[in-house]
Order: sequence, then structure tokens, then C-alpha cells
Amino acid sequence: MTGISALPPQLQQRLMAELRPGEMIAWAGQPRPGRFMMKGFALWLFFVPWTAFALYWMGGAAGFRMPDFRNGWDLFPLFGLPFVLIGLGGLSSPFWLRRKARSMVYAITNERAIAIEGSRSITVVSYRPEDIVSFERTEHQDGSGDLILVSENYKDSDGDRQTRKRGFLAIDNVRKVARLIEVLQAANR
Repeated sequence: MTGISALPPQLQQRLMAELRPGEMIAWAGQPRPGRFMMKGFALWLFFVPWTAFALYWMGGAAGFRMPDFRNGWDLFPLFGLPFVLIGLGGLSSPFWLRRKARSMVYAITNERAIAIEGSRSITVVSYRPEDIVSFERTEHQDGSGDLILVSENYKDSDGDRQTRKRGFLAIDNVRKVARLIEVLQAANR
């Protein structure tokens, strides 16, 4: 989607409420839900075996038969239930990402790039031209892709160095949007 008129009315209102006096929109769009959810499928490499093992463990704990709950020991297999639920939650993550994409809006104005997300509570991230030192564009054959505006290095809880990439993910016509970011940078030098 490109242009504010292509956005759902509630996202149009949300974006307009964030604009400063004199700020004009050069581009607005949303992530493509189908493309945005694809990164969630990578988690399946972990959660398919996790869930399968949890189910296998519960079956083994029950002696691979239906438990008879009149005997207290037959409650033991239920200790695996939280692990099965965690696995099912992980397996459903692509669908949660798809839903999240529908509540997100990206915009480029004459002053900044903006990413707004959330349904109940809203998070607004502004990228000023001076914050965007360089950016990374990943483009697919259909012209959609990711535009990484900021890469942040941090240490996780184990002390390992990690990189968090933020920007406009799973957008249509990523090359056009990258050019608009270049225009924004040039105009604010």
C-alpha cells in the first residue's frame, strides 16, 4: 500500500495525530501481512520438535494409554501440558505476526520517517534524518522487501553481542521508499 488514502481509516487517524504542524506526508504504507509473517516460520524449527517432544513425553508418562484420572498417579502426564501450550503458542507466532502487521503503519514526511504499531497501546518510533547514517535495502523479485534504517548492537542476557535491526519491514516497492529516504536525508543536510 502506498499513500495515506490506501490506509484503513483508524490508521489514517493514528498517523495524522502524530504529525507536527507543517509536516507533510511523502509516503505512507503498511507491511504486507503475508510477507511480514514469514519470519515467524523460522521459529518452527525450534517449536515443532519442542511440541512433538512434549506430546511424546506426556504419552510416555501416561504409559502410552489414556490415563484413568481416578488414580492420583495418572495426573503426572499433565505436568507436560504447559510445555505443549508453549509449543502451540510458538507454532502460532506467524499468525500473530500477520495480525500485528495489520495494525502497523509506516510513513515518510518532509521531516522524518515514522513507524507506528500496536492496537491497544501504540508505539511510535521516529527516525530523524541524522539518525539514519546508512540504510540497508533487501528487495525480493516482486519489488517488496525490507528497509533497515537503524541497526543497534546490544548484549543479551548471556553477554553475547546481538544486533537489532529496525525500520520498514515487508513493504511494497522498497526501492521507491529507499529513494524517498535519500531525498529526506538530502533535504535535511
